[in-house]
Parts: sequence; structure tokens; C-alpha cells
Amino acid sequence: MALDARSYDMSDLLGMVRRHWWIVALLTVFGVVGAYEVTARQPKVYESATSVLVQPTGAGQDTNVSGGRTKGEINLDTEAQLVRSTAVATDAAKLLRAESVPPDTLAANVSVEVPANTSVLVITFKAGGAREAQAGSHAFAEAYLRNREETAANELAEQIATIDGKLKQLNAALAPINARLASLRPDSSERPNLESQRSTITAQVNTLSARLNQLVTTTVSAGKIIRDANLPDRPSKPVLPLNLGSGAAAGLLLGAGAAILRERLDRRIRRPDDLTRRCDVSVLAALPPKVRPRLDDVFPPFGAGGRVFNRLRNEVVAGAPKTEGKGQVIVVAGASRGSASTVVAANLAAAFARTGGQTVLVCAHLPDSVAELAPVTRLLGVRAVPGLSDVLAGKVALGRAVQRASRQPRLSVITTGGTASAAGLLQSQMLRDALTALRRQAEYVVIEAPATSTSADAQSVASLADLALVAVELKRTRYADVSDAAEQLRRVGTPLLGAVVLPRLVRHHDEPPPAPARALDDEDEALDLDEEESEEDTSVADADTVVMKKVGARKKPRKAPATNTSAPR
Repeated sequence: MALDARSYDMSDLLGMVRRHWWIVALLTVFGVVGAYEVTARQPKVYESATSVLVQPTGAGQDTNVSGGRTKGEINLDTEAQLVRSTAVATDAAKLLRAESVPPDTLAANVSVEVPANTSVLVITFKAGGAREAQAGSHAFAEAYLRNREETAANELAEQIATIDGKLKQLNAALAPINARLASLRPDSSERPNLESQRSTITAQVNTLSARLNQLVTTTVSAGKIIRDANLPDRPSKPVLPLNLGSGAAAGLLLGAGAAILRERLDRRIRRPDDLTRRCDVSVLAALPPKVRPRLDDVFPPFGAGGRVFNRLRNEVVAGAPKTEGKGQVIVVAGASRGSASTVVAANLAAAFARTGGQTVLVCAHLPDSVAELAPVTRLLGVRAVPGLSDVLAGKVALGRAVQRASRQPRLSVITTGGTASAAGLLQSQMLRDALTALRRQAEYVVIEAPATSTSADAQSVASLADLALVAVELKRTRYADVSDAAEQLRRVGTPLLGAVVLPRLVRHHDEPPPAPARALDDEDEALDLDEEESEEDTSVADADTVVMKKVGARKKPRKAPATNTSAPR
């Protein structure tokens, strides 16, 4: 069944991360360690900065470009680009005595910042050593100022030369005019025109002479260093805290992604809520994770586990179809191999028995599949043989297979038995007849069926029941097993009331291993369950009469723990 991501909210995702916290922690540690290793292998970078105050040179070339970021006489954005120019880099290489280094390589290590509302350039140089960074920053600042001053001086010289040339031209034009005026009579008609030309040229000469005097007396000032390059005491890169934090964040994200991916790819059931979401099977009861069922006894009625099965009993009674004059048959099938169905069936039968109604627990696991299961013999204090397989094989009558639970007076048990050749008889008419007889003598018949994932017998047994429950063991049962169990029950028409979820069952070290069911010999057919019945079983006649005696009548106490006394109903 496909996972519907729309049904998952943030709490579900956080739950996935919490359940796989070790993956998140491991990848986070790897991220931090990896960041440390990368930081240790990265070359150290030192940075040194020099602050330069940029001033107008006075040569008339400082003009602000329209749209520039600065609003003074100098466009500092343009000046910042000039610092990294090839000409400045070439001069800086000479100052550093590193003419062999290409200018572009040096310029690549320079960055220039312009603080807001200032006429200052902050020139920063990066190098592999502290002194190299300091020298590089100072060299670029000096080279920039020298380049700017040289450029201004050259432009000033060009302006002086241009004005001087114009003055020479004007003086050359003025000399003929003065000579002509000197040769004319005072009343000559040409005099006014010549005097006007002389006045115009004289005014131009005076203007250019004043401008020339101004340029000659101009002092070129490109700027000055207001804060020289410092000697850095620690590298600016790599930043260890930043890299470690980045590594931890990356590892945390990878860990969370890996945890969510592992959860979504995991086919085993981890939470009871996943059954409803992914298998469309309702959860009737779920044992809390802290309640670990033992495999040597059922839950006490007033404990946490007992209360869970008491509520389960009430829900089963409410959901079971009404039957007149007959007992109700409830089948408990495990979705996967394991002890879950045994624990659920035994505790549910004990919960029914505590209400005072006669209850029969039928163990339908055959010997070939009982190896992994917790035997009911230890849970309820009964003998392993004779049992259901012996009845179906025709070795004993049904009445002889019914045993009274030692710790549950109203609970009778039919164990699996010891006839290994009874495989396949769960689909026979003999099982139907046995269940019919048990229906007439007990109010509740709980059948512990084989796992649906390993045997078709569970489906056969379920077809004879009034309703079914699926036992699910967390971290062992797969989603496909539960979906397949629900589909098998649907195909035989048995209503599936829901699932009972147990935590993963772990056998305690102080528990003895389960005793294997022994094969029934010919002499065992004469096993006497009590004194009154030994004479009747020689004919193996009426099964209903024998079951009535075993289930409903008071028996005399015996020394064997499997036949403790119980009061009649």
C-alpha cells in the first residue's frame, strides 16, 4: 500500500526523527567532524585593510559621474574600480618587489569598500601570511595614491602647455596689430577697427595669463592614508565556529532526511497509528511500550495490561454479531510469525473468563509452526497433550482434550496437541463438528489461529468464526502482512473487528524455554483426566456429553496443575 504523504503532519515527521535519533546524532557528529577536517585542511587567509582619504587633486579632472553613488566632487565608485586596475596593480607589484607575479593575480586579492557618506576608500588585501597581507594592503594604497597624483600632475602639465601655446598665438596675432596702429594717423578710418581687435586679443591674453598663473601655483594632492594597514593577529578564513556550525546544520538536515527516508522505506510497523493510515485497519487495543508481556502468565486483571484486555473484551462483545443459544467464536490470527497471537488469544480468553462466562481457548497452531510461539501450557498452566491435533487425528475424543486452566476457573483450554500428522485437518469437517460442540457448551470460544502470512489454515479457521482479530507485533510485523490478513478474512466473509498491537516480544532471561509438545503414543489414549471420565472414554461416544462434563460441570481437585477445580456455571 502506498504511503500517502498528505496524511503526515509535522508531529509525524518529528516522531520519525525521534524514533531514529541515533541516525540524526550520528550524521550530525559526522558533519561536525567533517567540517573540522575541512577547516584544518583549508589554507589560512589573512586580511589587512588600509583607509585612504580621497581628496580633489586641484587639476580640474575630479568630476562626479551622473548617477554616481557618492555626491561629492569625486566619484568614489569609479575610484574604487581604479584601485584594482592593471596600472595600480603593476605599481603595487613594484613596491612589493613581486614583478614576477601577474598584475591580475595581485588585483584578485584586493577588495575595496566605500563607507556610506564618506570620501574614504578601505583597501583590503588577502594573503597567506599576516605580513604579506599588511604589505599588500599598504602597497596598493600607495600605488593608488601615486597613480592618482601622477595622473593629476600629467594633466596639469598638459593644461599649462595648452594655455602657454594659446598665449603665444595671441601674442603673435597682437604684434602686427600694434605695429599697424603705430603707423596710422590718429584720424585714420582703420584705427577704430584695429583698436577693437587689439582690445579683444589683450583681454584673452590677460585671461589665459591669469589661468596660467593659477595652474603654475597649483599643488597636486591626490589624498592621504588616514589608517595604515594593520598586522592581523588571526586569520580571517577559515572561520572554525562558522564551519563547525555549518557542518552540524548540514549533518542535522541529512540525519533528519535519512531518518524520514528510512521510516518511509521501512516495511515494519513501528506505531499503532500507522495501521489505520497505511493498512486501513482499525486498532482495537494497543499495549503501552512500557508494558512487556511475559510468556509464562497472563496479565493480572487490575494491571495495565489487564485493563487493556478488559477494554478489548468489552469492544469484542459490543462488535460481535448476536447469536441465539450458541456461543460466539472469535478467531485471533497473527499477521506474522511469532508469539503475538498466542499472547492476545490467551489474555482475551482470560478476560472473558473473568466475567463468569464459560470460555474455551482453542490452540489451532499445529506442531510444525509452534516452534517460535509461546506455548499456552506455560501461560495457563495446562498439559501439552492431548490437544486439538490429537482430536482431529481421531486419537482422542474432544472431551479428553479439554483441560481446565489452573489459574482461571472459568477458562478451559484445548492445546495444540502432539500429533504431527494432523497437518491439513484444520480444513476438515472434524474441526467444524468440534467447534459446533464447543459453541453449545461455552459462551465464548477463542481460537488461536496460525499466522496468515505462513499458512492458509488461518483463513480456513476464520471462515468458521463469527469475527476475527489480527495480532500485530511492533517492529516485526510488516504492513503487507496486515493488509494480506485483512484481505484473506474479507474473502471468506469473516468480519475483521480490528487489530491488537503488542510491543516487540522479548523473552526474559529468567524464563525457561518453552517445552516442546511431545507426540502422543498409543498408551496416551488411556490418559485419565479425572476419575469420573476415565470409564466413559473407553467408548469415545458422545462428544457433546463429554464436553459438557469438562466445560460446565464441577470437577474433583487433582494433584496435577492442569485440572484444578472450578465452580459450575
